[in-house]
Amino acid sequence: MDFAHYTNLVKDVVAQYPNWAAAVVFILAFGESLAFVSLVLPFWAMLVAIGAIIGGTNTLNFWMIVAAAASGAALGDWLSYWLGYHYHERIQSMWPLKNHPTLIEKGRVFFRKWGAWAIVLARFSGPLRASVPIAAGIAQMPQAMFQLSNWSSAFLWAFVLLSPGAYGMKWWFEYFS
Repeated sequence: MDFAHYTNLVKDVVAQYPNWAAAVVFILAFGESLAFVSLVLPFWAMLVAIGAIIGGTNTLNFWMIVAAAASGAALGDWLSYWLGYHYHERIQSMWPLKNHPTLIEKGRVFFRKWGAWAIVLARFSGPLRASVPIAAGIAQMPQAMFQLSNWSSAFLWAFVLLSPGAYGMKWWFEYFS
């Protein structure tokens, strides 16, 4: 089975069991923002599809789903930061980063250039999203600065990721109904 099969399975679960939507979105956003997982499984596609489900039904609260996605994303980045902060250079030799030796260095360069804004900008770039929080931890970025950038960008990212599907589907149904 391929990734598209699992994307459809998640969409079906959210559509059939809307009470579980926030938990599913939280887990997907956490995985999407967790350094090791996000390199292997691009959960953002499932999140975009869930945005469309929100717009196509009246059973899901858009803002609750945004909050769940933002919380999952922020906690995933927080864990990645913590790993970098506490394990410094040893993290480079761990799977799957050892298979992508330049990823952390690219994250460091990006972090040095942009500082706290790197956290915000990286949130919207898949490979950087996976490496910048670890690089910020390795660089010992002050935790308060990291968390401010992390949580604010997580809410922005969740809104941007879910809005096109949610509002596009609402518009579609209003226009073509």
